[in-house]
Amino acid sequence: AKMDSISVCLSKGLGAPAGSVLVGNHDLIELAKRARKRCGGGMRQAGVIAAMGLYALENNIDRLREDHDKAKYLAGELLRHGFNVPRKVDTNIVYFGLPGGSSSAAQKEEFSAKAQKDFQVLITGGYSKGGELFRAVLHKDVDDAGVQRAVDAMVQCVP
Repeated sequence: AKMDSISVCLSKGLGAPAGSVLVGNHDLIELAKRARKRCGGGMRQAGVIAAMGLYALENNIDRLREDHDKAKYLAGELLRHGFNVPRKVDTNIVYFGLPGGSSSAAQKEEFSAKAQKDFQVLITGGYSKGGELFRAVLHKDVDDAGVQRAVDAMVQCVP
């Protein structure tokens, strides 16, 4: 597969508060710089944000495996409780659907609202054609107890 650019978000798995890295040829980078400035990205504080991104790159890459393992555990627990996990989990992201196949918009909304209200677990949906799937993203601030709390919440919130 040919590609002309790569973008890596530093605020997802690496835990930086903001920032991305874009790799591409000179023309692409110049275009990206102009687009960034048009969208208000001409920040004077860019060095501070860059320092946070650099810290994340230097200190948090080795621990990404922990997030991937937690995501695999979450997916396994969801499968064990009848949830649909249609994609193999290789990263810190788990896509899943409610047990029993297709769910109405009201059921998905009820599931999300109950998880947030009763368990303080934020789950958002609409991550597939037809909006059937939810997405859970594991990161450095979610410990083992948090993953288990999410599993318990999801199981108990099924409409």
